[in-house]
Amino acid sequence: MAAYERSQISTLFDRLREKPWRLAIVTGPRQTGKTTLVHQVLGRLDGPSRYVSVDEPNTAILPPIPVLGGSQPEFAEQQSALLDGPRDARWLVLQWEQARVEAEGSDRGFVLAIDEIQRIPNWSETVKGLWDADRRLDRPLHVILLISAPMLMQQGLSESLAGRFETVRLMHWSFAEMSAAFGFDLQRFVYFGGYPGSAPLIPEQSRWRAYIAEALVEPNIERDILAMQRVDKPALLKRLFQLGAEYSGQILSFNRMLGQLQDAGNTTTLARYLDLLSNAGLITGLPKYDGGAHRRRSSSPKLNVFNTALMAVASGYTFEEAKADRSYWGRLVESAVGAHLFNTGTPEQRLYYWRENGSEVDFVLTRGRRLVAFEVKSGARRVRTSGLERFAERFDVQAAVVVGEGGIALSEFLSTPAREWFDNP
Repeated sequence: MAAYERSQISTLFDRLREKPWRLAIVTGPRQTGKTTLVHQVLGRLDGPSRYVSVDEPNTAILPPIPVLGGSQPEFAEQQSALLDGPRDARWLVLQWEQARVEAEGSDRGFVLAIDEIQRIPNWSETVKGLWDADRRLDRPLHVILLISAPMLMQQGLSESLAGRFETVRLMHWSFAEMSAAFGFDLQRFVYFGGYPGSAPLIPEQSRWRAYIAEALVEPNIERDILAMQRVDKPALLKRLFQLGAEYSGQILSFNRMLGQLQDAGNTTTLARYLDLLSNAGLITGLPKYDGGAHRRRSSSPKLNVFNTALMAVASGYTFEEAKADRSYWGRLVESAVGAHLFNTGTPEQRLYYWRENGSEVDFVLTRGRRLVAFEVKSGARRVRTSGLERFAERFDVQAAVVVGEGGIALSEFLSTPAREWFDNP
């Protein structure tokens, strides 16, 4: 069976067919298929390419870099030592120089893909110098950098490489993708979520839960947050993730979180840690929509996982137990709706909730000044469509959407990318 191809493969493939003018940055949470997608694209290309990972030992046999004078065998020995040594700026420069040689020797150019680039100290400054030199000389060298989601938010990318890159964003897999690739039905997607690597383990649920916790969550927190960001209370960050996964779909003030956590410090610390978890594609806190940005920042967040597998594992419920608890299943469905709006949205879209005087709207999606409001009806919750009506009375909404009973079917909603609510309301 051929490997499933995500839609972003066409975007990246088309960019590599153009003349090199921007770095291609492939970004997204762990286990969303970044490496697989790049290998699929490289396999489609007519020209030569090479993939290397900062995390893996060097196995490629590279051609020697030509030298002027000196001893070629001695230089080759030094070159080999660099390739097998620490992954630092010198290693990066050598990989790039090798790619330059191969690009100049090919009538079809060359593509170099570097995975986990953020693990090289001061990588962005090194890349800037190399890339700018290539552009001045008009070298036929494309470069793909695979980078984890939190790193995209760092100043190194937005400042050192400003104007020099285009992003291909891979978020968690959607219902349509998991259905096409693994035959997921709606209930399985709501509970087991959108991690493609975990799909073969579903028949053994205890093994599936261990995989999510140990192979996905733990490396995500340890390697993409704690190793790359300053976190004074790592145990607190981990407990906050657990709390957020358990309370996904609920509004929880930071003061209430302080009461749930030990040694929680202050609300400022919790807000920052929640931002780190959000940048890592694990869990986020939606602000309240209220017209004024300062009021949104000070509101109690509504917690939402980016992938419902995280919520299912945190609950301790099996698939059958989760379906039997109607209240929990309702929160799981609502979290699936929120995760879908996040994962299929565009960078200019923002997601909120709204609550006022007993009226509530589950999700408010914005793009500029345009608003779309969503209310989720799973059959396990009381009807609150009056919240949509009151929200529409106060704000100029493009659409007010009921998801579930009496509105758009959940399966249809989860098959509709978030952007289409603005493009084709």
